Amino acid sequence: MKFTLSWLKDHLETDASLDEIVEKLTMIGLEVEEVGDRAARLAPFKIARVLKAEQHPNADRLRVLKVDTGDGEPLQIVCGAPNARTGLVGVLGRPGDYVPGLDVTLSVGKIRDVESFGMMCSERELELSEEHDGIIDLPDDAPVGESYAKWAGLDDPVIEIGLTPNRPDCTGVYGIARDLAAAGLGKLKERSREQVRGSYPCPANVKLAFGDTKPLCKAFGLRMVKGLKNGPSPKWMQQRLIAIGLRPINTLVDITNYLTFDQGRPLHVFDAAKVKGDLVVRRGAAGESIEGLNGKSYGIDDSICVISDGQGVESLGGILGGEHSGCTEETTDVLIESALWDEDGIAATGRKLGVNTDARYRFERGVDPDYMLPGLEAATRMVLELCGGEPSEVVQAGDIPDSSNVIEFPYAEVKRLSGIDVPVAEMNLVLRALGFLVSGSGDVVKVAAPSWRPDIGGKADLVEEIVRIIGLDRVTSTPLPRQGSVAAKVLTPGQIRRNKARRMLAGRGLNEAVTWSFIPETHAEIFGGGAAELKLANPISADMSDMRPSLLPGLLTAAQRNADRGYGDVALFEVGQIFRGDAPKDQSMVASGVRRGTAGLDGPGRHWSGAAQPVSVFDVKADALAALGALGAPVEKLQVYTDAPDYFHPGRSGALKLGPKNTLAVFGELHPRTLKALDIEGPVAAFEVFLDNLPQPKGKANRSKGALNASDLMPVRRDFAFIVDKDLQAETLLKAARGAEKNLISEVTLFDTYEGPGVEAGKKSLAIDVVLQPRQKTLTDEEIDAIAKKIIASVQKATGGDLRA
Repeated sequence: MKFTLSWLKDHLETDASLDEIVEKLTMIGLEVEEVGDRAARLAPFKIARVLKAEQHPNADRLRVLKVDTGDGEPLQIVCGAPNARTGLVGVLGRPGDYVPGLDVTLSVGKIRDVESFGMMCSERELELSEEHDGIIDLPDDAPVGESYAKWAGLDDPVIEIGLTPNRPDCTGVYGIARDLAAAGLGKLKERSREQVRGSYPCPANVKLAFGDTKPLCKAFGLRMVKGLKNGPSPKWMQQRLIAIGLRPINTLVDITNYLTFDQGRPLHVFDAAKVKGDLVVRRGAAGESIEGLNGKSYGIDDSICVISDGQGVESLGGILGGEHSGCTEETTDVLIESALWDEDGIAATGRKLGVNTDARYRFERGVDPDYMLPGLEAATRMVLELCGGEPSEVVQAGDIPDSSNVIEFPYAEVKRLSGIDVPVAEMNLVLRALGFLVSGSGDVVKVAAPSWRPDIGGKADLVEEIVRIIGLDRVTSTPLPRQGSVAAKVLTPGQIRRNKARRMLAGRGLNEAVTWSFIPETHAEIFGGGAAELKLANPISADMSDMRPSLLPGLLTAAQRNADRGYGDVALFEVGQIFRGDAPKDQSMVASGVRRGTAGLDGPGRHWSGAAQPVSVFDVKADALAALGALGAPVEKLQVYTDAPDYFHPGRSGALKLGPKNTLAVFGELHPRTLKALDIEGPVAAFEVFLDNLPQPKGKANRSKGALNASDLMPVRRDFAFIVDKDLQAETLLKAARGAEKNLISEVTLFDTYEGPGVEAGKKSLAIDVVLQPRQKTLTDEEIDAIAKKIIASVQKATGGDLRA
């Protein structure tokens, strides 16, 4: 919403400065977004007098002017305006001045071999109007050498406020002035309530014809003014319309635009000579169309409200007039319309047709119903004043709806909801200044909201009105109560786990990614999703149709996008939610990662010291184990199973479990079928750690890391090689060896596997390295041999294997 300072002062008697007005507007909820100053833009342009105008020696339509600038030697200007003449007083732009209407900066130039030191400007070149038939022609007494903007009164600041949808009363300058007056910044000038007496019956009637359907027009007022003279509107009106970004057209149209912004009351004028018969307000019919005043054609259906006559559709009700019945300078008889339209119908029509007009902006928010006929009277007065003519009586169709809204208002609500102690007299003063009627006495009164405030629905709205006018700066600052002890930790166990997982995975060289929670249906089905309850009702695109059952689809496609751009060796991870159903228990938190190309833990890429190895199942297994270890999972108790999901390679994947049913993580290389379905190029390995499956920590968490369990005695290493069945899992053997002497065995690792000559068919050799860590004293050879026998016996019992000779 834009308006000029002088326009505001037409309705507000105030001595406040521009800065005070701007500050108060923002304080009362009408936030000022910009204050424009045309005077600064036009400051370089001065008033100048043409001392001599001679014919250009080389051009019939050009003249060479000698121009008095008021500050010394006359300037030579080449000008092609038809009204350029000796004695003319106009507006001069000199070299270096920027001409906004031409978007050029002037310089010294030659026009047909004659030098020109600037230009005499037209109104369009200074963006004052569309007038371009000649240069600006000022009165003879205009002061030569003075600033044109200041002399012409163009130093009128333009204020733009960001209007919220609940304030239709401030879509007019009068409503803004009312709020400022209520806030103590001046006195509101009452608008005229004078009625124009009609001297004859209106020759055109109007009818609302909606049948059994919902009426899209509540009431419609119409009157004729005949014998008027249309033409350009007065300069003051044109300047105000131009200042807020509107193009002056003619007096009749400019009056409707002016009242739209002045009073928040959109109107429309029909050229009565072009209207045939009575007006009918109805729903449109399929196949109808209209050529709008904006030069565009619109198709119509039965959801759109139109105004028609005997010839067909003449206007889109409340939104846009038709070209056929528009007013021109030849118009002598006019029909002035003031109506109340259905807000929902206006909004729906505007969206369907893609039409945004100042009328639509106001009608879809709700205009003052009680001002429908006074608005028609105001338009009539302006038409008679500026165009002359003879008015008819007013005809009305429909009934103006009852806008009465009486609210029981306890004064104590202001203190309860805002914390501000406001005297009752001050509350009443604010409410009455805003147009509310207050009746009754005591602690609870009745308050009637004015017709122009459809947003007022209850007592909380009244509190808001009082508080915004008296100022939110009256809310006292109250410190929060000081806590008696140190605040407990803020993060939940789940948040702590997510943070730890992020730190660990980032420390292992993976880059964190954040991918969409929505993936294509085909990707969801590959990773165990695609259920009907996980499909989006209104997806952003066809490729975002399903909630993700896994983080891997997003990470894999992100890795491939990097590869497509030349970054093939990439390692990514993400910590986020996955969805297996629409119940709360079906939503879980997962930490997942992918490694592609040669992006192993040692770093990606080729090196002279050795060939880079592609990522494998063991890289992502190490990632999963590292993440689980950082989260406090009992890594030493985990078992490796081969029942990883089928999107992993069956022979190069596994699952880390705490017991046969509790899966903490899965890992492995991706199945070639999965890579093909996702259009991914390998090698790619991935892991998923299910954070919600980790056992909860026992007891209260503390920062203590426990006592250091280190020994000052040298460890002892012994190697063992066992012949076992070929299908035996190495983890079974390792677990048996660890359990042989838990107090002394600190580490057991597999360092060799062998099948071939020397080992019978169906068997394999597994070699392990066992580290014995004494705590109390150095082990003797006899004690070491005894432990070795325990290890051999434990492995033989668990695996059925024998010590390799």
